[in-house]
Formats: sequence, C-alpha cells, structure tokens
Amino acid sequence: MQLDPKTDLRLERTIPVARDLVWECWTTPQHIKEFFVPRPHKVIACEIDLRVGGRFNTTFEVEGNEMANDGVYLEIVPTTKLVFTDTYTEGWKPTAEPFMTAILLLEDAGAGQTKYTAIARHRSEESRKNHEDMGFYEGWGIVVDQLVEYAAGLKR
Repeated sequence: MQLDPKTDLRLERTIPVARDLVWECWTTPQHIKEFFVPRPHKVIACEIDLRVGGRFNTTFEVEGNEMANDGVYLEIVPTTKLVFTDTYTEGWKPTAEPFMTAILLLEDAGAGQTKYTAIARHRSEESRKNHEDMGFYEGWGIVVDQLVEYAAGLKR
C-alpha cells in the first residue's frame, strides 16, 4: 500500500495475539469497549454492522464528556483488513467535519503473533499534523497495548 507521508500516519507492531482473535476484538462491540480508547477514557457505546456501508459507531467518554463518533466500513477482508471512516455515516450520508479514514492490516507473524498495522489517512497535511500532535503514536500505541492485555484474558 502506497502511503503519503504528508497525509498518512502509520503505526506498526508485532503483537503476541493470534490474528483471528485480534480480528474478533476489532469486530465485536463488547470487545471494542475494552480497548479502543486510552484509559482512563472509555467507550460507553458501540454499534457494529460488519459489512461495507455498515455502521461503526462509537461513543466515548472523555473527561466526563460524551463524544459520538459515527462512521461506516469501506472495506472488509475477514481477519486481514478493516477500513472504516467518519467521512460518511450509514446510508453514505456525508458528515460535516470528517476526521480520517482508518485502515487496520493484520498478518500472521508466526507463533501465534500478529503483525498489526494501523494507518490513519487524512484529508490534508494540516489534519494529519493535528492528529500527530494530538498524540497519534502514543494514543494508538496505548490502544494496541490495551488490546494485547485484554486479549490475553480471552485466549482460547
């Protein structure tokens, strides 16, 4: 995948969680609530309709404030690739102020591990820079750590 350093951010790690379980965590509302935002913030609601054009809606609680984040899935390749955006909501309704399109890539890394790549694509260089300055690498890194911690309790 060709990335544009002016508009795209990328976080890549190898994590000690099987790819199928990472996929399950990313596609199940009850699991999303356990890792999707850095603590002490919380996901207090999650709705998933796992199909292209289906909703991926989350509501965060950040410092006592609720923040709705509604979006849709653009591409789904089971256990391999998940693409979602807040550019549209269900029914392909454009949003007033889109932030990004996220791409999650999962590859087997041997011995029950997964090569985990998260990409955030932005409309402009300024938007990318704002996301980076907000703490993209730290925040998304914490989310990966929380996913690993949570998935350890789910291992089958």
